[in-house]
Amino acid sequence: MKKKVIFILICIFALTVIVISPFIGPVRIPFKVLSDFQMESVESQIFYSLRLPRVLTAFLAGAALACCGVALQAMFRNPLATPFTLGISSGAAFGAAMYLIFAAWMKLPFGGIIFSFIGSLAAVLLVYGFTKVKKGFSVGTMLLAGVAVNFFFSSLILFLQYISDFTQSFRVIRWLMGSIDVSGFQTPIIFFIFTAAGVSIIALQNLNLNLMSISDEIALARGVNVAKSRKIIFFATSIMVAVVVAYCGPIGFVGLMAPHICRLLVGYDNKILTAASVLFGGAFLALCDTFARTLIAPAEIPVGVITSMLGGPFFVWLLLRNSAANSL
Repeated sequence: MKKKVIFILICIFALTVIVISPFIGPVRIPFKVLSDFQMESVESQIFYSLRLPRVLTAFLAGAALACCGVALQAMFRNPLATPFTLGISSGAAFGAAMYLIFAAWMKLPFGGIIFSFIGSLAAVLLVYGFTKVKKGFSVGTMLLAGVAVNFFFSSLILFLQYISDFTQSFRVIRWLMGSIDVSGFQTPIIFFIFTAAGVSIIALQNLNLNLMSISDEIALARGVNVAKSRKIIFFATSIMVAVVVAYCGPIGFVGLMAPHICRLLVGYDNKILTAASVLFGGAFLALCDTFARTLIAPAEIPVGVITSMLGGPFFVWLLLRNSAANSL
């Protein structure tokens, strides 16, 4: 019963953030804009064209990253496993950077997403390839391979910046900081489609993830096709990370903090943990973005800077907490 109450509180928290955040900013927005769908006033145009789409995009991006974190942490049985630590985000960032520098002139529909997805998929294949070189699957080996792939793609991004001109290099640098700068509802709709698809795929794997989080042997004994489930989870996370990175840049630590905080609140059952993390992660990133656009208004802080400032100390605390637990 306690877990259900906490989950309801998380739902209320997420809904409150979505409702209140669009009204927060340097320009005061009256509540009467809710009835002005024709956007006849300047405040209505700001609300419906800028703030509401931005809050929805931030929420959906945070939800996608949190869902990825839940799935990867359960699959690897390690709270430090995230799209960042496994190199998926770096691969997607490299693909998106390639598109920004070399292929943006092509005007491909969803070109950024396509290049990001190819990059994230390449990162997954590299990690898988490294583990296949060493016979047998090892969670530790794959995590270390992910760290190596992360550094590899990060160095390739630096190389792209070096060979690009000043304008392109500046665009890549600003984009790498992570920023949610959207106008209109096209981007939130795209995010909703891909996030809903990815979360649904992960949700269908919740029972398998519960068994895999104990051990692969127990999952196999219960009839779970571990190799197939792992590929499905990698595919779903690659899609969601690719969309977020393509539009917002590599926003870090949301996939680390949201699942772990929700795990402390609602427990380890992925059936409720996934839903709670999706809601909490979305609300968390929407709040961070609200701070990012109001803290030094009219200027903005990239939201990736805010999440990194919060996530760095959280990562150290989590690392020390796990080390202390293992020593007992």
